[in-house]
This record gives sequence, structure tokens and C-alpha cells, in this order.
Amino acid sequence: MKRILIYSIAFLLHLTLPLIGSAQYYFLNDRFYEGNWIVEAGTTLGGMNALTDLGENKGLGQFYKQTNLSGVFYFTGMYRSLIGIRLEGCLGSVEEADSIQNNKSAANLQNTRNLSFQSKINDIQVGVEFHPLFLPSLLNNREYPPMLSPYILAGVGFFSFDPKANYNGQWYSLQPLRTEGQGLPGYRDRKPYALQQRNYHLGAGIRAEVTNLLVVRMELDYRMLNTDYLDDVSQTYVDPALFFQNLPAG
Repeated sequence: MKRILIYSIAFLLHLTLPLIGSAQYYFLNDRFYEGNWIVEAGTTLGGMNALTDLGENKGLGQFYKQTNLSGVFYFTGMYRSLIGIRLEGCLGSVEEADSIQNNKSAANLQNTRNLSFQSKINDIQVGVEFHPLFLPSLLNNREYPPMLSPYILAGVGFFSFDPKANYNGQWYSLQPLRTEGQGLPGYRDRKPYALQQRNYHLGAGIRAEVTNLLVVRMELDYRMLNTDYLDDVSQTYVDPALFFQNLPAG
């Protein structure tokens, strides 16, 4: 199983709007009343990285060398700032390479195989976030809930990827090449992998209300995938002769 890490090192700006049709209201200040349900619409720029079979595997060593820019857009329906239902879309890319290894000895497998990949990631998620510090305010009917709120979130989503490798200056999609014999004679146990799959995510963050209509967040989010082929590497490569025998020239 591979993992994708998405983290917002920049501020996450949210526009907070009262949800029409709220049956009850609670006091926020002398000019603004907030309904039990509110909607936050937000966007941010952050970083995206992946933990795969390629590159540096021990510690964080070279991890952040392969971080790429990502963008997140989402809407969250919040009940009394305690529990939120989130719909989120994310665009980004991941890449890894054996060449970033510190160990350059000939005995190092990753150094000698010298593999690399990159892939665009398109992701949509539905999740739930929980703000524990708002629970006492809700139970005790406090007029002024905390301005800073750490939170946790979890959910399920659907993402697409397409691992590619560069050969002589041109990028080639790896999945159609069946580099590990997926579906070829003698490798029936290795099934071709789909480029659109389900994933799960867990994360944590901190939320701060700057004004009545502006919220700032910083967040870390892990995507846990059901595929071992995010980088098109899972087991072993097959005899190159099989490619000429079973795949069309192109």
C-alpha cells in the first residue's frame, strides 16, 4: 500500500456563510448571528508527496526533495463549529527517483536499478472533521467558543493517477506496458491495475477565526491507497521478450 501526504504550509482561507433555513441562532457578537449550521468554502496551495518503493526509504532524509505543489478546493458544512461534513477536490502530482539515494554504492539495489516516475493526481474526497474544543462550549452554552481549534478528519475518496517514466526525453505511460507482466501469459496472478481507485484519508489541523467571515487553517492529510502500483513498481520485472511477443509495437 502506498501513501500520499498532502500538507498545507500556506494559510487556508475560508469564507464562512450562514446556511439559509437554520431554525435556531446563537450569539456571536453584537452585529452578527451565526446559525447552527454554517458553510465554509475554501481553497489553498500546499505540498504533495508520496511514500513509494523508489527513492529514500529510511527516515525523512530526501523526502521533501520530491515535494510538488498541490491545490485544494472544498466546502464544509459545520454544525456549531463542532462537527463538519466536507466535500473536497485536490489537484497535484507526485514523483520519486532512485537517484536521490545517498548510498551510491554498486551494492545498493535502488542505486543500480535507477528507476523513476511521476504522476498527476486528481482526487475527490468526502470526509468528517471533529473539533473537540468546541464540545464544552456546546454543552455549556457558552457565548464565546475558542478562537483556535485543533481538529482531526477522516474520509473516503476516489482518485486517478497515471505513472510515467522519461526515456530519451519523452514521457511514456507505464501502465499499458505491463512492466511486471500484468495479464501476460505466465503471470496470470498479476492483474492489470486500474488508474482510478478508491482511497482513504486521515488528517489533522488547526483552525483560527480571524473575522466573522474569514477562517484560517493549516492542515496535514494522509491518503492511504489500495494499490501498490502508484509508481508502477511492486514485484519484479519480466523477461523483455514477453513484451515483443504479447504487446503491439508502438
